[in-house]
Parts: sequence; C-alpha cells; structure tokens
Amino acid sequence: MREIIKQGLLNYAKKTIRIEELETFIPVNTTYEQFSQVILDFEREGVLEIVKSKGRNTRTPSLAYFYRIHKQQLKRDYHEKLKKYRLQLHPSIKLDSYFGSDPSQWEKDHHYLLKIHQYIEKFGFPKYEVPAPERSVELVGDEKWMTDKQGKELLERIGLWSRMKVIPVSDPLMFAVNPATLSNQSLKHLIVENKTTFQALVDTLTQTDFSTLIYGSGNKIIKSIEQFERQLPISNVVHIFYYFGDIDRSGIFIWERLNEKKPIQLALPFYRACLDKTSIKGKINQRSDQSAIEAFLKFFTEEESERIQSVLNNGHYYPQEILKTSELQAIWRHSKWN
Repeated sequence: MREIIKQGLLNYAKKTIRIEELETFIPVNTTYEQFSQVILDFEREGVLEIVKSKGRNTRTPSLAYFYRIHKQQLKRDYHEKLKKYRLQLHPSIKLDSYFGSDPSQWEKDHHYLLKIHQYIEKFGFPKYEVPAPERSVELVGDEKWMTDKQGKELLERIGLWSRMKVIPVSDPLMFAVNPATLSNQSLKHLIVENKTTFQALVDTLTQTDFSTLIYGSGNKIIKSIEQFERQLPISNVVHIFYYFGDIDRSGIFIWERLNEKKPIQLALPFYRACLDKTSIKGKINQRSDQSAIEAFLKFFTEEESERIQSVLNNGHYYPQEILKTSELQAIWRHSKWN
C-alpha cells in the first residue's frame, strides 16, 4: 500500500492534498489503521507536511485534514535505487534522464535495461547495421519493440540509439535529383509537403542550384527523412534543407518535428508568396502546438507573424496549392537561397 500511495502522490499535480483525496489512492479493503500508519510514516519522513492552519481529525490515530507534498523527499529512495543501478549496469547505459523523470518511466524501462545490459556484456556493440525488427529480437526478444513499443525512444534516452546500428524502418524517401549539382561541397534540398507542389516543381529542379526536390507526403517525412543519407550517400558535403508546407497547424507541426531531427530552414520565398494571397477558411479541428507555432513565427517579420497568428486563430489557412504552377516555378528559379 505504501508504494500505491507513493505513486499516487508522484502523479498528483497540486502541491497540497486533502486527506479525502489521499484515501482515494488506497485499495477498497484497506483499514483506517493501515492507511493512517503509512501517512504517519510519510509525515515522519518529511514527504507529507501538515498544513497546521487546517487542523487534524479526531480519529485515532489522528491525521491532518490537509498535507503539503514534498516530492523531492518522495523521490529520495528512487534516486538511491538509480545510483545503485548506475554501478551495476554497463557504463555505456546512461541513466541521467531518469533522475528528472517520473519513477513510473523507470518501472516501464527497467526490464528492458537489464536485457540490454546482458546483451552488451555478452556480445559488445554491433558492428553492422540491421533492420529494427532484427535488432529488437537480439536485444529484448521482441521484434516489435523498437517500432511499436517505444524501444527507439528508450535507446535514445540511455544514449545508445546510434551505437546499436539500426536501419530505420520507415517508408523510402521520395525525391528527384539534379545531377549537375552533386559535385558541389554544399548541397541544397527542398522538401515540399504535398504531391501537387512536388509535381509543379519537379520539372524546374534542373533550372535551380538545388540538388534534390523531396516529396514529404505529409507526416511521413518525419520518419522517412531518416533514410536520406542512406539513399543519397555522398560524403564530405554540407546538406542544407528547406521546407515548404501548408500554413496551418498541421504543416507547422510537421516542420517543427523535422527540425528536431536535423536543422530545416523554412523556404521563406514560397511562404511569403502565400501571404500575399487571401487565406481560406477551414481546418479548425487540427491539433494546436503553440511551441511549434512560436518557433515557426521566428522566421518572419513581426507584421508577418501577426498575420499568420491571426489567420490561424480565425480558423483560416494557406494551402500550398494557393500558388499556381507558374508562380511556384518562378519563385524557385529567381529567389535568393542563402
């Protein structure tokens, strides 16, 4: 019961809690004596501090009506456990992130961490890349672990994703190539969200100094971009990526997720041309991510940012298709791309 109440306190959002709320954490058949003993232990340990102004009840033993929660004290045992595992697990397994996360994350990952430790101890680190399902079986005995059960996220959390040499499981990246530019030391790549825009621009690619035109296919680009270096294996060059998507919450979110994987500039000449058009009403039910919108707006002037925010707030948007084929091609050919 102590662990059940502890987990309830860790998940509780407020800093103070009523005794009645504490009682909701415990199993149905728990007696008051059993419950009060745990609460009094937490009082002595400094996990729960009495809010004196609210008083105590008249039951025996007496408990406070309100408690102040000290989560750092609550996590003390958990942190001591992590320190012990730091000494037991292979030194390459980094546990730093767990000190700042909820203990429930550790409970979910613990079983897998032991398996990864055993694998490294027995075989060392892989020397060759293999598909994710194959490496998943080797590490934890479950071919879907990396792709469907957040195995990749766990490996990233402990700093071992790149060392496990995993071929990403995602759709191939779809792009057209401008061969004349591939000997350059700096290669530019334009990612467009929609198929219509890709088809409008593909015949103009060789009239630009861009090396590729990449079809993002909406959200798919977030995963398929991982295949880029594998599909265009050119060494000792600098890759510069630009993105052009719809000016709506979804298009902005896709860019932000891409930018987390590798630096992706906004293809501003295309976006600014959209802003010269009349926005279209629709897409009011899209997911809103304010942090993504704020990061997106930093690329624009104050006036442009206010206009984009107003368009989104009013349930309007700019689709890529608002620009005609001739406009798209002219913008790509004649704009300055730094």
